[in-house]
Amino acid sequence: MSHTDPSEVFRVESQELLEQIEQGLLDLENNPSDSEVVASVFRALHTLKGSGAMFGYEALSAFTHHCETAFDRVRKGEAAATPKLIGAVLAALDHMRALAAKPDAEAGDGEALLTSLRQAMEAESEFTPPAPPASKTWRIRFSLPADCLVNGTRPLSLLDELRALGEAEVDAITDDIPELSALVPTECHLAWQVVLKTDQPRSAIEDVFIFVIDDMKLEIEEVGAAAAEKEAAPQAAGVPEPGNVTSLADHRKDHDEQAAPEKFEARLPMAGETVRVPASRLDELLDQVGELMIAQSRLKQVSAATSDMNLRSVAEEIERLASELRDSMMFVRMVPISQLFGRFRRLIHDLARDTGKKIEFVTEGETTELDKTVIERLADPLIHLIRNAADHGLESPADRIKAGKSEVGHVHLTARQAGAEVVISVIDDGRGIDRDRVRAKAEENGLIAPGTTLSDNEIYQLILQPGFSTASTITNLSGRGVGMDVVKRTIEGLRGAIEISTVEGEGSKVNLRIPLTLAIIDGLLVRVGEGRYVIPLSNVEECVELSREQDLRSIGRSFITLRESLVPFLRLREMFATGTDPDPYQKIVVVSNGAERVGLVVDQILGHHQTVIKPLSAFHAAVDTFSGATILGDGSVALILDVMHLIAAGQKQEERLRAAR
Repeated sequence: MSHTDPSEVFRVESQELLEQIEQGLLDLENNPSDSEVVASVFRALHTLKGSGAMFGYEALSAFTHHCETAFDRVRKGEAAATPKLIGAVLAALDHMRALAAKPDAEAGDGEALLTSLRQAMEAESEFTPPAPPASKTWRIRFSLPADCLVNGTRPLSLLDELRALGEAEVDAITDDIPELSALVPTECHLAWQVVLKTDQPRSAIEDVFIFVIDDMKLEIEEVGAAAAEKEAAPQAAGVPEPGNVTSLADHRKDHDEQAAPEKFEARLPMAGETVRVPASRLDELLDQVGELMIAQSRLKQVSAATSDMNLRSVAEEIERLASELRDSMMFVRMVPISQLFGRFRRLIHDLARDTGKKIEFVTEGETTELDKTVIERLADPLIHLIRNAADHGLESPADRIKAGKSEVGHVHLTARQAGAEVVISVIDDGRGIDRDRVRAKAEENGLIAPGTTLSDNEIYQLILQPGFSTASTITNLSGRGVGMDVVKRTIEGLRGAIEISTVEGEGSKVNLRIPLTLAIIDGLLVRVGEGRYVIPLSNVEECVELSREQDLRSIGRSFITLRESLVPFLRLREMFATGTDPDPYQKIVVVSNGAERVGLVVDQILGHHQTVIKPLSAFHAAVDTFSGATILGDGSVALILDVMHLIAAGQKQEERLRAAR
């Protein structure tokens, strides 16, 4: 039996609350008067403070209290959500994250942050609050679960909080109290009706029940003055005297004749709709599914070698079930990329402040889904790309105006699915990449020889080399050449590709092509000599025959014509140095990365193979031609071809041949 650490649960939930607060603060920058967002930020701060105190994170609770107080004033209309206040609370969030991660952490710069927060609030001393809202009367009916007392919920405290909001008349509803012989002292069977007159908004009433809302029954409705008097002053004819039993069912029946009360809907999913599972358990389950796929492949091979129809039938059924289980497992691990994109709004906010530029950040395709592991590994590369776009790409407001542009620069972050890949693009409308400057810097650093013929794509790829930078000055954001090489290593580690395009004076675009998952893929199993290899099916465009005559005619140029287009091809037999004679009926498997195509000459196409990817050993990891390995049904190992590397090799071959002509 597994036991969940309550502190670990709090740490996970606190990170979600902090993300919610951060997104709310960034929304307020664009619309400071949005009362719903203000209320959302306040509730999240209130929950974080209360939960922190409950789980022993006293330092976090005490620190959060100051931010909560500030937003309570904003919520009540006593202060405005100014950029200075928003900036102070954003800065405080980083300290809250540290306190949530380590409850016994030292105060650090906590006092300085609180000083900034106090200064932001003092700047509001001349703020003229709007006229207080008119008082309204609310009828509140609520009941708590029977085990609320055991769980530490105090109904009297809830009633006291309601009384603190204004004039309150409280009636207990005792219809559900059992006979004395059946009464359990630790269980709560009471319900309450409160008639509250207050100038506070409905959200203030909801906040009273913020910690118990998921398990209780709550109804809140606004009533007119006449109805309020009737509720507050019992009449001898119909309503019992205070202290007597009042039935919630009777109240509901009376009220149904007028209008149905508006029920308060919980903001969080009901229990059972979602389940929080540690990512490590999903990883273990995925590994087991992978082993099942290997065993299923073995069973399929055994059944194919026998005439037993019952065995073949069972093998086919297990293959179907294993495929469905694999697809379900992949779906469970997929999460929307919005979880990643949301982090960069804060980054853009800080970059605009640090660079003095005006930056508008636009995201598209946030519902696109990726494997959770892939999303986690994409965070650092995207941070580097967005920083470069803001620091190197976008001009200062004055320079943009001189160039005839708007003083506000734009950074677009988009995602879209393309087959079994996701394409993530970082686009800016800045100055673009100076091709000649990149080439000169590469020659200066010895990356290329002077006069070497290079395509635009090859020149832009030089930006990804370690230590490469064209920045004239080093800032705290960039200029040291230690960012883009990290992007390249990470994307290649994900079996992805990087495409860079630019128009000088108009902006740049960086595309990251990422596979949907890193664990199980559909592959095309091929034979080259005596060896078997897997080509990711997502990269395969088509297969064509290469006859002996065509092969002989193409020696020295290695091109094939496909629909009036020349496609270079690589002879894998030569690359892998197999000593056997080639098959007289070789095949060309045409693969693509979306922009470029290249053919791979193989001896035989064996068919579709569900491939469980196994990493290469440290000894073989440096071999660029392969991205991993898989175990076949007979227990032998097949290497998985790195299509991106082979396409790059094919393009270089094509350029060499064209230069030779």
